[in-house]
Amino acid sequence: MNFATWEPVYERLLADFGYDRAGDEAARDRLAAFARPFDTDRLDCSGRSVAVAGAGPSLEGEADRAREADRVFAASTATDRLVDAGVGVDAMVTDLDKNPETGVDRTARGEVVVAHAHGDNRDLIAEWLPRYDADHVLATTQAAPAGPVANFGGFTDGDRAAFLADAMGAAELVFVGWEFDDPSVSEAKARKLGWAERLLAWLERLRGERFSVLDGRRDGVEPVRE
Repeated sequence: MNFATWEPVYERLLADFGYDRAGDEAARDRLAAFARPFDTDRLDCSGRSVAVAGAGPSLEGEADRAREADRVFAASTATDRLVDAGVGVDAMVTDLDKNPETGVDRTARGEVVVAHAHGDNRDLIAEWLPRYDADHVLATTQAAPAGPVANFGGFTDGDRAAFLADAMGAAELVFVGWEFDDPSVSEAKARKLGWAERLLAWLERLRGERFSVLDGRRDGVEPVRE
């Protein structure tokens, strides 16, 4: 995903949620102050299946499907839950808002954390990123990439994990722990999940793949128009 392709979708996200692009850029620049260039070959997925783990209620029941994948990219707290279930996680994808201490532990062990900057988490970046081992942090933004901060596409932790796997050459994406209609989440989170669903529908079109997580739902998904 290059930024020229992503930018029109990003602009629609900003308009829909009322976000400030300048805020995203300021957060990106704050993250860049802590980040170092990251060797993405560490996350190479060429020819491999990648389990993209969300943090929905079904995650533990689907842990075996994650275990069978060649690589696992997990959103935020899904990382802790999979590890507790005995499933290794290759990349934790997070905007630091739920379990930032997990990122400290992971990077101390040389494990990858994909840390994301957006307008609402500048304070979290300043608080937590100095505690991370920067050698094991892949820094990302939803705004234009700059310096060591990359943009692979995506919006929520979960769908950004899917876009990352795509960018890393994944042959197949397997979705575990995803519930778009989770009644336990807030209204704001439900809106974000709606966008995650739209973005995954876009990604499967770009990949020419059919994601099982969208089976029975495609006809109701508003298309993303680039």
